Amino acid sequence: MRLVVVLLFFFVVLFGFSPIPSHAFSLAEQVQGELVTLLEPVRATERLILASGEVRLEPSIPDFYARRQGVPLWVGNHGPLPQARILLDALRESSAEGLCPEDYHTEEIAELLALAEAMPRHGMLCEPCMMARLELLLTDAFLVYARDHLVGRMAFAHLREAPELGDNETDPALLLEESLRGNRFAETLAALVPKDPGYIRLMEQLEIYRGLATAGGWPKVEPGETLRPGMRHDRVRQIKERLQATSARVWPENEPDDLLAGELLQAVRDFQALLGLEVDGVVGPATLAELNVSVEERVRQIEWNLERWRWLPKPAPSRYLEVNIADFTMKVVDEGKTVMDMAVIVGTGYRKTPVFFGTMTYLELAPYWHVPPTILREDKLPLIRSNPGYLAQKNFEIVSWNNSAATIDPAGIDWSTVTANNFPGALRQKPGPWNPLGRVKFMFPNRLAIYLHDTSARHLFKRRVRLFSSGCIRVERPFELAHYLLEPQGWTEEELETAMNQRIPRQVSLREPLPIRILYWTAWVDDAGVMQFRPDYYQRDQDMQTALDLWRYRN
Repeated sequence: MRLVVVLLFFFVVLFGFSPIPSHAFSLAEQVQGELVTLLEPVRATERLILASGEVRLEPSIPDFYARRQGVPLWVGNHGPLPQARILLDALRESSAEGLCPEDYHTEEIAELLALAEAMPRHGMLCEPCMMARLELLLTDAFLVYARDHLVGRMAFAHLREAPELGDNETDPALLLEESLRGNRFAETLAALVPKDPGYIRLMEQLEIYRGLATAGGWPKVEPGETLRPGMRHDRVRQIKERLQATSARVWPENEPDDLLAGELLQAVRDFQALLGLEVDGVVGPATLAELNVSVEERVRQIEWNLERWRWLPKPAPSRYLEVNIADFTMKVVDEGKTVMDMAVIVGTGYRKTPVFFGTMTYLELAPYWHVPPTILREDKLPLIRSNPGYLAQKNFEIVSWNNSAATIDPAGIDWSTVTANNFPGALRQKPGPWNPLGRVKFMFPNRLAIYLHDTSARHLFKRRVRLFSSGCIRVERPFELAHYLLEPQGWTEEELETAMNQRIPRQVSLREPLPIRILYWTAWVDDAGVMQFRPDYYQRDQDMQTALDLWRYRN
């Protein structure tokens, strides 16, 4: 209360207002006039001057109030309206979603709101200039808060690779006016927060890990030799202490603290499974590195993935196929339940699989492999130049750009003059066991030429880290996925097997197209309620940290 009185005195001196109760115009009308004055410099600088300094405002705000002829949304004739306090409460709670309440002027709004609420108790009328500033801060806070939920924070706009990410037709300004006009403001704010169980579970884990951070986190395990099951070592005690921090496991009293065996060995294996590591109970460099990731880093990792949730198009489809690049897995979800899952192979660190959305519309059985331009330029063309017989040996053919039925004889080509830019036709590989696409590809037409497919290199699925493709996604059990998609259309397993083994491609359209989500989750809560983390293979978490730091520096 003492702070409010001091601030009240400060604003009396600064703005020159007094306890005289009579005004020629109502408070709302006076605020309307003040907004015209305040917004003129804001249009040019995107900055609002406050007693405590200046804050950045959305560039759309001057036009927003021009359309309203300056009529305030948050201030009435007796001071701030109830929606001001409702919004402030929501902004303060945004921290639970991994957002930063400071991004929404919470301190400035709280101070001005407290002053406005204190003035009547001291026999003063709310000062229009101060109320106009509060009005602009509240509007800006809502617009940014709504946009952050609808499409994601502006700091990460350039990281949202696909046009569909951050593509939401809802206009925050229109949403604000409609919610207040319909007296549904509290409901509108609540509806902005994603209701997907995955998002809610991740919020719950964020609270847990923040609690661990407040309590001091967990101890580090000293570096040293690789510890294998059955070994005794002083560092085993450190491993036990580290795992105890994130586990409710009860250790048997008869197991030595320095022995990597029994319940502790199982705890190590469980930890490895939750981090996507090799589940062998061996504490080597990879496991040690994950044990020593700090709780603060895990908190940030959860926050980055909550942000990725907010990038998703809304509403979510009831049935979809989702690939998690960082986990090398794929699943089909129907009405919230996972009905199929399997391993996948994704792009290398050099040819990364992009994050994007699409709709699977058809399958191609016994497909040709049409060599992409990058692979043609960097991989195939050097081999062809050095050995023109390479094409026949590897079952490649060149077809006319204008007629895919017309093949071009490679023997008549002077390969010394051929480049990727003047290649004489389209290079494709015939269907068969040699074909890198295997026996089927799952098509969802997109500008990136990405699709799911079978593979002739099936041994790679035995690897834990599966970064081997040129960007497309290879699926572990393509026949099972194809049958799942085509069985409703009357296809039997025998018919599908026969068609997939042909030497002539066959295209089969899906009667019910399937939405596709290619995502990059490094932290999520699985269907069993267990927190999962994955290494940041593509450095996309680090890219988010860098982008946020740069955004704060510039703004």
